[in-house]
Amino acid sequence: MPQKKIALQLVDESLKELESAKGSVLSAIQKLQRASDIVDDVDKNIWCSIQLGDPQYTEPLKKLLDFLIEHTDPEEREYQEGLKKYEKALSEIGLNHNIHYSSEELNVKATNSGGGYLNIGFIEERYADLVRTKRGNDGTYYKINLNEHINYVKKKAHELASQLFSQLKFSGTVSNSFDLLKNAVDDRLLDLNPMIAEQLMLAFKSVSSDKEEEWSQSLTTCRRLLEGLADELYPPSKEKFNGRPVGQAQYVNRLWAFMDNSIQSDSNKNLAKSHIDFLGSWLEKVNKLANKGVHAELEQLEAVKSVFHTYLVVADILNYLEGSGTGSSKPSITSASLDELEALLNISRNTAKEIVKTRVNEGGIDLELLAGIKGVGAKTVERAKEAFEFD
Repeated sequence: MPQKKIALQLVDESLKELESAKGSVLSAIQKLQRASDIVDDVDKNIWCSIQLGDPQYTEPLKKLLDFLIEHTDPEEREYQEGLKKYEKALSEIGLNHNIHYSSEELNVKATNSGGGYLNIGFIEERYADLVRTKRGNDGTYYKINLNEHINYVKKKAHELASQLFSQLKFSGTVSNSFDLLKNAVDDRLLDLNPMIAEQLMLAFKSVSSDKEEEWSQSLTTCRRLLEGLADELYPPSKEKFNGRPVGQAQYVNRLWAFMDNSIQSDSNKNLAKSHIDFLGSWLEKVNKLANKGVHAELEQLEAVKSVFHTYLVVADILNYLEGSGTGSSKPSITSASLDELEALLNISRNTAKEIVKTRVNEGGIDLELLAGIKGVGAKTVERAKEAFEFD
């Protein structure tokens, strides 16, 4: 089993322990530590070690606590110098103030009657003994303080485990998926027009910069890229297309015209053209702001969204170029699944099953056979013509 999968399983088990009324906090911490060790998350690993009573960390932390108990005035020079000394020593062994000795953590650990820096398993046992014997304390440990300590550790462990779970479950998903799209688009554009491909790659590089002028430049680059793509796919013409001018300046209309000629499915056609209309108007608006020097509204996120959106639009366009889908973008009805039939034809599951049965019995299906199936009306037949290819 891959290491990442093992770590994810351990974190999931840890969360289940923490969320169960009968779960063991000790077991949850141990599993979280093993998972942290696998993924090399040092901060979480050390926090778990502290809860398990590792003297490498607990002894220096106890010294810090003793110092803070003795020196309570932050304005005193002795307090400030001593605190710096302890913080430096703790930093040298890998302790982070926000995680390992926050004010909340120190307050919980400062109470000896709540277990202090003892192993959380021991603290759980002492609390369980007091609950079982119906006592408030045993002379050393107090049930209320032990309970507060356990609840704090439980809450903090859940927070850290949830962070690690999200990191393992979702990290890299978006970037890897976008890399897949970006690489495919870059490769296709390089074949079509290397200059346009270079423009898009430069736009992507620009939005990663920390310079605001480069973000603005990336938007201009996206617009020029679409203009160049329109020149390549649907050159300017004095003739209108479906009432729309398609001259040199109307690059969005020309891409719109290319889509109209290339996509057979009306629903796909309308979706793709709407996407182009949206991106075109958005780029124009943002570029006007940039050209006027209105940089307050031109943040990096806006530029990033424009570049990502451009990649998505270009991917749509390239999908309908000759040799990659111009002939047909529609699935065949002879191989369509039950889910596809149900969703694309807007029919019931039972009707979809009847279509499959007919298809099997007849060795295929045409419009005439489809129209004769119970539950299939004229509207369904029209939807089928638009959504599916018939052999």
